[in-house]
Amino acid sequence: QNSMVLSAAIFITLLGLIIYLHFVKIDQESLLVIGSLGIQVTSSYASGKESTTFIEMGQVKDVVINETIHMQKVIYYLCILLQDPGDPQGVSEVVPLFQSSKPRLDCLIEVYKSCQEILEQRKTTPQSS
Repeated sequence: QNSMVLSAAIFITLLGLIIYLHFVKIDQESLLVIGSLGIQVTSSYASGKESTTFIEMGQVKDVVINETIHMQKVIYYLCILLQDPGDPQGVSEVVPLFQSSKPRLDCLIEVYKSCQEILEQRKTTPQSS
C-alpha cells in the first residue's frame, strides 16, 4: 500500500511539472513592431508551445515604461496603451510586456526608443487608404 501511495505521489508530481512547463514557464518573450501593421507579442514556453498576440497599429495609443513597487524593489516594465474607441484622448487598456523575463531598465529603454521611433514615423507618414 505504501508503494501505491508513493507511485501516486510521483505521478501527480510529474503531471504537475508537465502542466507547469506547458502552461506557466515562459522561456522567451519577443516583440515585433511593424509601423504599417501593428505589434506582435510572442511568448515561448519551456515545452516549446508558443502564444502570439497581435495588436493592430490603429489601436495603439502609445508605448510607455511603467514602474511598480514590489516588496522593497522597483520593477520597470514596458506597456502598450490601447486607444479607447469612444474617447480619442482616453486609454481603454494597458497591455504589459515582458512580464516573465523582467529585463533591466537599460534594456527596456532601448526597446522603448525603438518603439517610439516607429510610432513617430507612423504619425508623420500620411496614411493611404
